[in-house]
Amino acid sequence: MDEEQRRTLLGRGSIQIEGRVTGSSNQALLVTVRLDGQSTLACYKAEAGERPLWDFPDGLWRREVAAYELDVALGTGLVPTTVQRDDAPFGVGSLQWWIEADDEHYFTLREREEFSGWFAALAAFDAVANNADRKAGHVLFDGERCWAIDNGLCFHEHDKLRTVVWEYAGLAVPGELLDAIDRFALGDGANLGRWLSPAELERTLWRARRLARAGHYPTPDEDADWPPYPWPLI
Repeated sequence: MDEEQRRTLLGRGSIQIEGRVTGSSNQALLVTVRLDGQSTLACYKAEAGERPLWDFPDGLWRREVAAYELDVALGTGLVPTTVQRDDAPFGVGSLQWWIEADDEHYFTLREREEFSGWFAALAAFDAVANNADRKAGHVLFDGERCWAIDNGLCFHEHDKLRTVVWEYAGLAVPGELLDAIDRFALGDGANLGRWLSPAELERTLWRARRLARAGHYPTPDEDADWPPYPWPLI
């Protein structure tokens, strides 16, 4: 299927719960989505199943959708198709195209030269999205390409970048990627405003402008009162 067909299937298809995704900190559910003879597995994250956090408001699923929309706006092709569903079995939440992956993760994939461009895009994407939880296990490999999942802890108003992908720190952002970030920074935020607060959207655009002006990847802030790495690392 092309991207529009995936969005249609996830956005309009019937949803059948298959089970819970083991190891998820919130209630991530494996579901089957069916529409007009087509079907797919998907990850359903309902707001009703979220654990309250002290530093993020309820509705982390909105940030999952916003991360996908940022990915679309930048043209980076990192995040599986993700949509909002109001009529899902346990209430409003996100549906994300399921990725059948092996046991590899960032630490096993980072040395493969063919993925260097993908990781360069991911490092820039996470800097703009202000990803506070880019663990190694949030990078999946489906046998052909990599995907970035679990993007719910993004877009906070305060700088919270915590990632395992620091090997690009201080290096120049590739030209085409930098151009895409600059175009996004000079726009209105594409569709992100549907899922973020006005302040969160403005800070996202500000981070994009900062990265576009600097032209190089950020480095860990030694004066910050938070660690630059997530925990656990995987």
